[in-house]
Amino acid sequence: MKKTFPLTHPKMQPARLVDSIRAEVNKYIKRERKKKLPEGRDFWDFDCKVGSTAETAEPLHLTAISQAIGQVLEAGSETCYVEIVSKPVKRLKKSD
Repeated sequence: MKKTFPLTHPKMQPARLVDSIRAEVNKYIKRERKKKLPEGRDFWDFDCKVGSTAETAEPLHLTAISQAIGQVLEAGSETCYVEIVSKPVKRLKKSD
């Protein structure tokens, strides 16, 4: 998912737009996790980036996406760029 969301709308408040962006992101992640894993892989991992534009987007952890979207709104940006790329990963064993 690579998408630029507008943070301005003539009839909606920006806070409600941010809530709809978060809902769409969560829906996408849930849908991706339901996909069948390739042989030898344990779970889906996500490479994420959030920023006001694609060029200024910074990589971050999946759990920090919601907070980062709110920070883009607080910075006064007109748009919010969200990039989430899923990849199958094999779990590593912890060493003793």
